[in-house]
Amino acid sequence: MSRVRGGPAARTRQVVIIVGVVAVVGAGGWITGTQMQSPADAAAAHEPPKAGPVTVAVARQKLTATVVAQGTVEFGAPQGISLAGPVGSFRDGETAQRVTKLPTEGRTLAEGSVLMQVSGRPVFVLRGPVPMYRVLGPGSSGEDVRQLQSALRRLGHDPGAVSGSYREGTAAAVGQWYESKGFAPQSPALADRQQRADLEAAVTSAQLALLEEQSGGDAGTAAGPDPGEAAELRLRSARRQLDQANAALNAFEATYGTKVPAGEVVFLPELPVRVGKVEVGLGGPPDGEVVTVTSSDVVVRATVPGADGAALREGMEARVETADGREVRGVVSRIGGASAGQAGDQAGAESGEGGKAGTDEGSGGYGEAGAPDPADPSAPVPLEISVPDAAPLRNHAGDVAKVSVEVGASADSVLVVPVAAVRTSTDGKARVQVRRHGTTVTVRVSLGIAAAGLVEVTPDSGSLHVGDQVVVGQ
Repeated sequence: MSRVRGGPAARTRQVVIIVGVVAVVGAGGWITGTQMQSPADAAAAHEPPKAGPVTVAVARQKLTATVVAQGTVEFGAPQGISLAGPVGSFRDGETAQRVTKLPTEGRTLAEGSVLMQVSGRPVFVLRGPVPMYRVLGPGSSGEDVRQLQSALRRLGHDPGAVSGSYREGTAAAVGQWYESKGFAPQSPALADRQQRADLEAAVTSAQLALLEEQSGGDAGTAAGPDPGEAAELRLRSARRQLDQANAALNAFEATYGTKVPAGEVVFLPELPVRVGKVEVGLGGPPDGEVVTVTSSDVVVRATVPGADGAALREGMEARVETADGREVRGVVSRIGGASAGQAGDQAGAESGEGGKAGTDEGSGGYGEAGAPDPADPSAPVPLEISVPDAAPLRNHAGDVAKVSVEVGASADSVLVVPVAAVRTSTDGKARVQVRRHGTTVTVRVSLGIAAAGLVEVTPDSGSLHVGDQVVVGQ
């Protein structure tokens, strides 16, 4: 028997469908209601949150203050060298002098080394504080002659007494020295030899004239003046001419002999030195500075802000790190211009006294020449780091290097806050603001060492503990 259409099962399904539709419609209405906002509610929802203070927690740690700068690896004590005059017997109007052998960059020059050659003649380096400024030869005297004699003796060529007077012994030693280096000493030039021959001829002529007068000469005439008186006058004149000829020859011979031309020696205060930048070209004239020489010591030169420079002192240890990761130890050897020691040496040299000028204890070795400009304490300060063990850096000349100098460290862990948290009141006292229980309290503090954006603080009034939130901004 079949089920009648529209029976109880069909009616049940209809009821279920109707209930489901009502539920869906109700849920949609609820959702729509929750999403709808009034204009006032929408405006309030888009307002920014109320501003509040930005805080950072107080911490306890050790602090190490370090000045960091970027520097350049260089060789120390650079000085330019120029020739004091021509080499050889060069005279005005002669063929121009040309560089025939250049200095060798990077070469180490010891005493007696040949720096370069000009027109085939050598330019030697010797140790001595007085610069070369003239031709040295027979008849010369002075401190420059004395240091030449001392250098010759050190090189194994005995000039005799180190007297400061250039005599035969010095000339002989100069000749031996040149020949030991494969060069001919500067003997008298053709013009000098001709002049000497002329002076010798004048002496001979004066001697013959005197002999002729002494042998009688012309007796004169009976009608003229007294023959005896005329003969005496001629004899005295002949003697005077001979004396003058001998005096001229002796004066010339006093300066005649082996000489050291002004351009053939360069005196340097310290040796050995290293050849740096060559300033002349092969075949060019040896004018102006011909070369820069340096010591064999390696230094790192950098520049730091004035505030960092004020924290540095000569003698502080430094760390130097090259771009390839090589690290060496160094020492702060100069701050600003000349170091205190150099300034003292210069002052002593100018006053004629040895030793170093004294400096006030605690001055940091600034001195007048090296002190930062007091009118602008923020001005950059040049810095030099000497490197005792220079071997690792010798092939890094001209390279960039990082310099780190530790200028202070806390003995133990200390309370630290960001530098931005510190405020200074009108009375000059430092303070920090601490957020506690929704309110802000002010705590006066004393400041200690600062490093990496943090500063040591010690509370003077109130309390400050690890974890307290200090205000660094709003």
